[in-house]
Amino acid sequence: MNSLPQIVNDAWDSRNDIIVLSTVDINGMPNSIYATCVKRYNDTIFVVADNYFNKTRKNILDGSKTSLLFITKEGKSFQLKGHVAYLQSGIIYNDMKQWNPSQHPGNAAVALEVEEIYSGSEKLL
Repeated sequence: MNSLPQIVNDAWDSRNDIIVLSTVDINGMPNSIYATCVKRYNDTIFVVADNYFNKTRKNILDGSKTSLLFITKEGKSFQLKGHVAYLQSGIIYNDMKQWNPSQHPGNAAVALEVEEIYSGSEKLL
């Protein structure tokens, strides 16, 4: 993917602060968490700081695909789906350490590479 559709960029800029990050375990059991320490890294990667993950961390390390759900201030939902990397060093990790609040541990940068985008039931990508 080269870049996000403009509608998604605009929605991200007007989102509520909390996102929902979902993974699945090796048996297909879903797990969803709220997260606030999140940033768009570039046009294809979104990063969530692993501050207090447990099941989410295990699922990611076991190879789970991931979904990131956010809602705009106007109440419109967007879901980003794709592969995820658990990064404990490197450029993306170092970037996360810059914006993640210092009172949180920032154990890793969870980097979601967007493959599909939905708004409600409408597939945007």
